[in-house]
Amino acid sequence: MQDFVHLHVHTQYSILDGQAAVPKLVDKAIRDGMRGMAVTDHGNMMGIKEFFNYSNKVIGKAKGVVKDMEAKLASLQDGSYVPKLDKEGKNPDEGKSEAELIAECEAVLKKQRPIANFKPIFGCEMYVSRRGDKSLKAEKIDQSGWHLIVLAKNEHGYHNLVKLVSRSWVDGFYMRPRTDHKDLEKYHEDLIVCSACLGGEVPQMIMQGRIEEAEKSVQWFKSVFGDDYYLELMRHEVKDPSVRANRETYPLQVQVNKELLRIAQKYNVKYICTNDSHFVDEENAEAHDRLICLATGKDLEDPRRMLYTKQEWFKTRAEMNEVFADLPEALATTCEICDKVETYSIDHAPIMPNFAIPEEFGTEEEYRKNLTEEDLFNEFTQDENGNVVMSREDGMKKIKKLGGFDKLYRIKLEADYLAKLAYEGAKKRYGDPLDDETAERIKFELHIMKTMGFPGYFLIVQDYIRAAREELDVSVGPGRGSAAGSAVAYCLGITQIDPIKYDLLFERFLNPDRISLPDIDVDFDDDGRGRVLNWVTQKYGADNVAHIITYGTMATKLAIKDVARVQKLPLSISNNLCKLIPDKLPEGPDGKVPKMNLTNAIAAIPELREAETSSDILLRDTIRYAKMLEGNVRNTGVHACGFIICRDNISDWVPVSTAKDKETGEELHCTQYEGRVIEETGLIKMDFLGLKTLSIIKEALENIKLSLGIDLNIDEISIEDPATYQLYCDGRTIGTFQFESPGMQKYLRELQPSTFEDLIAMNALYRPGPMQYIPSFIARKHGDEPITYDLPCMEKYLKDTYGITVYQEQVMLLSREIANFTRGESDALRKAMGKKLIEKLNHMYPKFIDGGKANGHDPKVLEKIWNDWRAFASYAFNKSHATCYSWVAYQTAYLKANYPSQYMAGVMSRSLADINTVAKLMDECKSMGISTLGPDINESYLKFSVNHSGDIRFGMGAVKGVGESAVLQILAERKKNGVYKSVYDLVERVNLSTCNKKSLESLALAGAFDSFGNITREQFVTPCENGETFLDALVRYGNTFQADQAQNSFSLFGPSEVLEIAKPEPPKNVERWSDLERLNRERDLIGIYISGHPLDSYRIIVEDVCNMRMTQLEDKVAFANQDVFLGGIVTDVRMGQTRTGKPYGIAKLEDYSGAGEIALFGEDWAKFSGYFHVGNSLFITARVEERQWQQGAYELKIGRIEFLSDVKDQKIKSITINVATEKLTLEVVNELASIIRKSPGPTDVFFNILDNDEHSQVMLQSKLCHVSVDSLLINYLKKVDFTYQIN
Repeated sequence: MQDFVHLHVHTQYSILDGQAAVPKLVDKAIRDGMRGMAVTDHGNMMGIKEFFNYSNKVIGKAKGVVKDMEAKLASLQDGSYVPKLDKEGKNPDEGKSEAELIAECEAVLKKQRPIANFKPIFGCEMYVSRRGDKSLKAEKIDQSGWHLIVLAKNEHGYHNLVKLVSRSWVDGFYMRPRTDHKDLEKYHEDLIVCSACLGGEVPQMIMQGRIEEAEKSVQWFKSVFGDDYYLELMRHEVKDPSVRANRETYPLQVQVNKELLRIAQKYNVKYICTNDSHFVDEENAEAHDRLICLATGKDLEDPRRMLYTKQEWFKTRAEMNEVFADLPEALATTCEICDKVETYSIDHAPIMPNFAIPEEFGTEEEYRKNLTEEDLFNEFTQDENGNVVMSREDGMKKIKKLGGFDKLYRIKLEADYLAKLAYEGAKKRYGDPLDDETAERIKFELHIMKTMGFPGYFLIVQDYIRAAREELDVSVGPGRGSAAGSAVAYCLGITQIDPIKYDLLFERFLNPDRISLPDIDVDFDDDGRGRVLNWVTQKYGADNVAHIITYGTMATKLAIKDVARVQKLPLSISNNLCKLIPDKLPEGPDGKVPKMNLTNAIAAIPELREAETSSDILLRDTIRYAKMLEGNVRNTGVHACGFIICRDNISDWVPVSTAKDKETGEELHCTQYEGRVIEETGLIKMDFLGLKTLSIIKEALENIKLSLGIDLNIDEISIEDPATYQLYCDGRTIGTFQFESPGMQKYLRELQPSTFEDLIAMNALYRPGPMQYIPSFIARKHGDEPITYDLPCMEKYLKDTYGITVYQEQVMLLSREIANFTRGESDALRKAMGKKLIEKLNHMYPKFIDGGKANGHDPKVLEKIWNDWRAFASYAFNKSHATCYSWVAYQTAYLKANYPSQYMAGVMSRSLADINTVAKLMDECKSMGISTLGPDINESYLKFSVNHSGDIRFGMGAVKGVGESAVLQILAERKKNGVYKSVYDLVERVNLSTCNKKSLESLALAGAFDSFGNITREQFVTPCENGETFLDALVRYGNTFQADQAQNSFSLFGPSEVLEIAKPEPPKNVERWSDLERLNRERDLIGIYISGHPLDSYRIIVEDVCNMRMTQLEDKVAFANQDVFLGGIVTDVRMGQTRTGKPYGIAKLEDYSGAGEIALFGEDWAKFSGYFHVGNSLFITARVEERQWQQGAYELKIGRIEFLSDVKDQKIKSITINVATEKLTLEVVNELASIIRKSPGPTDVFFNILDNDEHSQVMLQSKLCHVSVDSLLINYLKKVDFTYQIN
C-alpha cells in the first residue's frame, strides 16, 4: 500500500460547511498510521490553534512514553534494569522474563514512535480574487474567489500564511475573505500551494474551455512558488444509486483531472490527490448534508438545494489507495509534501507592548551606556533586598526566559519609571513618609513586577485608566478580581481599594512561583467603554490592537431544533424534545453531575431514549443527527471584554479577521484564535468590561446635580453612613448592586450589618457559597453563638469574620502564620484546595503539620484545621473581588438611602430595555413614597429625572417614535427660552425638521402635552372632515410661523407689519377613548401603564371582593389556613421543567398594590396554564396552606381561576347605593341616571334613601335599569360621597 497524507481537510471551523471535530480527525489520522495531516479551512485559520494544541498533546504524550521505553529497553539490555512500582506499590513486570520485557518495549516503541513524529501541517483554503485585485469590490464576480490550498512549510511560512489570511479579511473581504496574486507573490516564501478543488483557478478555466489561460495560470504559480506548487486531483464518484447526492461533480473531476495530468507533464509540475474532507467518517455524510441545509437555509426535501457527493469523509490510506490505485505517484507526492514541512511551535513568550516613557526620564540608549550585563544579572536574579536567591545557571535561564540581556534594558527602564509613578501615588494614598509595612510591601511588589518582566503591562493599564478618568469623563470601577491585592496597583490608581487595610494579598494576583501573565480586568461605565477602546486604538495603532473572536457552538437544544427544522419535524414535537432537556442533568451513580450533552441526556431521560429508538424515522433521525452535529461551530462573535494590545502588528503573530460592532456598526479587527488560548501565542490580553452599575451611579450623580445642585464625589462618601447601613438592615436593597435578591435581603435583615467588613463577608458567603456558614456568621455577630478559634494566633485574621474562615486570603495568611508557608507556597495551597488537587494537597499536608508542630501547635488541632480548610476551600471566595464589588454595592446603597428619587431615576434610565424591570422598580418607588409620572414636555429630560416635588418623571427619550435628536432639540430650546406655554408655543419654537410630526404625535399620545390642560390626546390625532388631523394643522402652522419670523428677521427693510397667523383650533365633540384604549396606547409608546391601570374596569372586584393583594403573596403567613381571593392582570410568565422533568410555570400578576408571583407545578400547571397569558385579567380563588414538608412555610393552593370580565357580573349580583336626602339634588339625579344608562349590565340597582332628620330610610329597586358596575360609576359615587355595598 502506498503511503498517503491528507492535505485538503476542512474542520468545523469551515463554518456550517465542515462537520469534523479536530480531535477526531487527528485521532483517526494517527490510528490509521498517517505520518501527518493538514487543516485547510475555508478562508480562515480559526482551527489551527486547536489543531496545534491537540496534536502537541498527543505527540507529547507519545514522546514521554518513547523516552521511558527507550530508557527501560537500554537498562534491560545493559543489565541495570530496576523495576518501578506502580501507585499501589506493586511491580507491574513481575513474572515476566527479560526477553518478554524487551519484546514489550519494542512493541510499544513501534507503536509510539510514529505518533511522536506525527506532523500537523497548518494551512488554509484561500479565495483568490477572480479579477486579480482584491480591492475590486463592485461586481458579482468579486463576491468570492478562486480556491487555493496554501500550506506553511516552516515557522517563516506560517507567519507568511498568517499575513495572507489576515490581509484577505482586512483588505480583501467582499462576501468572502480574498487574497490576490500581488499578495501571494509578496508573501510566497516557505509556502506550498495546491490548485484546490473544482473551485480553483486552473480547474475553473479548464471547465470553461480556457485551456491556454489555465496553462498561463500554472506557469505563473510555478514561477512564484517553484517546486512548491502542486496540481490537485480529486475523485468523488457516487456508486450507491440509493444515495441522494451530487452526481455531476465526478464527471467534471474526470474531465479536469485528464487536463491537469497533461499540463503537469508539459510544465513539469507534480500532482497530488486529495479528498476535500468535510467530515470524519462515511456515516457522518447525512449529518453533514443537514449542516449544508442550515448554511443555505433550505429544507432537506428541497429539490434545488446544494448537494455534496457525500464522498468527502476523511478517508483512510487504504480507501485513498483504492480510489487512486492507478496513480500511486499522486499518493506518494502527498508524503513528499509532508516531508518538506518542518516541526515548529506557533506559541511564543509574552510579546509585551512598549509603553512610551518620557525622554526626560531616560532612554534605552542611556541605560545601555550606564548599565553592564552583570548589573542587570544581579538586579534580576536577586531578591528585593539584594540577597542572592538562585545559582548562576538558574539566573541565566531566567534571563533567557525574559528575552535575554537585550530585552532587560527595556524592562529595567520601564520598571524604574513604574517605581517613580508608584511612589508618587503612594505619597498621596498613604502619606509621606511611608510606614515600614507599606514601604516594604511596595518595594516587594515592584521587584516582582520587574523580575517577571511585566512593568510595561502595569504602565499601559494605569495609562488608559488615567485617560478614562481625566480625559474621557468615563467612570472606572474600583477594581475587580485579584488585582485589588496589589498595593502598587492602588498607588497607580488602577484600583481604589487599599489592599493593606483589608488584608488583600499580592501573591494571589502575581506570584513568581506561579508563572502566568498578570490579569487586570477593568470596569468602565457602559457608555464610556467604547471611548476608552478608541483611545487605546489611537495610541497604539489600529493594526497593533484587536478584539478576540468567540465561537458559538450548537448546544444540545439548538442541535435538535436545527436538525428538526431542516427535516420538517413538526415544531410541536421538536419543542417537546427540547423541553425534555433539563438545565442540569441529575447526578450519576458516582454522585457526579454528568456533562450536558445529548448522549448523557438520552442516558438520563427515558423519553429521549424512546425518541432515539422510535419507529418514526423522522424523529429517530432528528436525535441521531443532532448527536453528530452537537458542539459544531455555528457562528463567530466578538469577546465581550477581551482586547489585545501588541508591540507589533497583530497579524505578525496570529491571523486576524473582521466583524461588525453590534452597537456602532464599525468594522472591528479580531484575532482568529479565541481568548482561552490567545495568550499562549504571546499576545497580551486585557479585559475592558462595561459595568452597568457604574452607569447607574453616573446617572444618579447627574440627577443629584440637576435637581439639587449638589456635586457629589462618590469615591469620597463616608464608609460609616448610618442611613446606608439602616437600608441594609431593613433589606431594602431592590435596585442596588449585588445585594438585591430576596434571599440576600432575608439574611441582611437577620445579620443587621454594621460595618463594611460585614458586607464584604456576606457578599462572599452568599454569592459563591459556602452558604451553610451564614447562620453561624449571623449568630456569632449577635452573640448567640460563641466566637472560637482553633488556635489563638488565628484571631488576627479571623476576627472580622467572627472566627469563620470566609476568604481564600485567610487560608493563605493563616498557613504562613501557623506553619511558616512562604508566599508562593500559601498561594499554591489556595489553588490546590480550590481546585481539589488531591495529589498536591497530599504533598503539602506533611509540610503544614510539621511547620505547625515546629511552632508548638497540637498536631490534632492542626489536622482539624487542615480538614476544615479542605472542606471549605472549594467554595471560598477571593476577598479582593468581594471587597471591590462590595464597595460598588455600598455606593449604590448610599445613593438609594440618601438620594432615593435621584438614584431610582438613574436605575430606571439604565433599565429601559427591560420594561418588566422598570415596572418592578416603579413598585419599589411606590413603596418608598415616590411617584413615577409620565412624560411631560416641561419637566421631562431625555432619561428619567426628578422634578421639584421629588417625583420621578419618565424621560421623553423613553417614548417610542420620538428619537434622541428631537428630545435634545426640545430641551435645548426649553433651556434657552423657558418652558413651553402651550402646544402653539411649542411648534412656534422647536425645529420641526428635527422634532417632526411623528415625534410630536408620540409625545401627545404618551401624555407629554397633558399639562397644557385644554386639549385632550384624542383631539391631536382624530381626523377632521377634510381628513387632516389637528396635529397636521399644528405642524403646518409652526412651519408657517417660523418661516414668517425668519423672513422678517432677514428683511433689508427691517421688520414689516406682521400679520398674525391664525392658530388652528382643535376639533370639537371628539369621542373620548375608553380607559383601556388610552392606557394601551400609552403602554405601546412607553411600554408601561402610568396614568391609569387596565384593572380600573374591575376595581370594585379587586378592591372590594378580593381579600388578598398581590404584594402579600411574598409573605402568606397572615392568611394561614384561610380562603383567599386575588385579582390581577398577568404581566409576565416564565416556564420550564424541574430537575425531575415536571413542567412548571411562574406567573407575575399585578394589581393596585404592586406585583406578585404565583408558581404552579406539575398537574396544577397543566390544569391552569391556559389562563396565564400576558394581558389576561384573572380572578383566583385559593387557599393558603402549610407546606407538607416545611413547617411554618405556606403555599397557595389554587382551587379555581376565572376571567375578571366574567367574574365581575357573577360576583356582583346587586349594588346598593346609600343616598342621603340632603345630598340629593336634581343635578345629581340626572348625572347618576345618565351614568347608569351609559353602563347597562346584569347587576341589580338598589337605592337606600336615608333621611337623617327623620331617622328613616326607604329601600327602592330599579326595575327597568340594570348596570355594569365599572370605574365610571364607582368614581362618581366617591365624588358625590355616596357609600355603597356589593352583594
